[in-house]
Amino acid sequence: MIPVVALYHFTRFDDPAALRSDLLAVCREGGVRGSLLLACEGINGTIAGPRAGLDAVLGHIRGLAGCAALEWKESSAARMPFGRMKVRLKREIVTMNEPDIDPVAGAGHHVPPAEWNALISAPDVAVIDTRNAYEVAIGSFEGALDPGTERFADFPAWWRANKARFDGKRIAMFCTGGIRCEKSTAFLRQEGVDEVFHLQGGILRYLEEIEARDSMWHGECFVFDQRVSVGQGLSPGTHGMCHGCRAPVSAADMARPEFEEGVRCHRCAPVQSPEQTARFRERQKQMRLAADRGESHLGED
Repeated sequence: MIPVVALYHFTRFDDPAALRSDLLAVCREGGVRGSLLLACEGINGTIAGPRAGLDAVLGHIRGLAGCAALEWKESSAARMPFGRMKVRLKREIVTMNEPDIDPVAGAGHHVPPAEWNALISAPDVAVIDTRNAYEVAIGSFEGALDPGTERFADFPAWWRANKARFDGKRIAMFCTGGIRCEKSTAFLRQEGVDEVFHLQGGILRYLEEIEARDSMWHGECFVFDQRVSVGQGLSPGTHGMCHGCRAPVSAADMARPEFEEGVRCHRCAPVQSPEQTARFRERQKQMRLAADRGESHLGED
């Protein structure tokens, strides 16, 4: 099994571009693949590879200014879930387009997985899933509200349009690994909501630490790599991925006539252009040829 590390850390990088080349070099030297994002507000990403290589990368990140307290979550994959290593520069490590919020100082109260069930069962608590609609569709917490957002940057507008529904409620929020909640809870506090909580370590830590018999999670959790989804105990999920729109697809979805492996599914088929279809078919052909040669293709990431 190959270890997979998901990480994020909010801190101030005055010149994230100056950090990129050394970080990429450490990853490549250690045989580590995946994706890391650097921005002035910190670092975010998921990587996989040999234990020694991962330890070298994590040690390097912890040595960056303000990152000594970096934490991460580990799982495993039966095969390498990434085709290559990317270190990208971004304006935000998770895009919300709310420049005035401060996730370091302003985030909501962290609630460990062991205390989460009691919180979300309380009658005065509204539970909000901050993930995208396609993620929510394959699994969520019992009783959680789905805002129906297509991207995280849509959340502030949704909240401002719906906040009157939550008068007198405490707000509990969750996401895959915690990063989106660092921002969304800070945003709500800026909007005047005092009692805001979020699941520490996100869904992944909850699935890892809470026994199935005690779990209030239903379904699977979408992850942003070739595993596609995981279940209780971070066991491999049952979903595949549409490489046309990057959304998860179930066995039933893959049986639909619109589905074409590596090309499209029923969600994106109606809006996919002929040029996109041709490009995705060629990519899928090249991936099959690479697999026949025992190689990985750069499209597999």
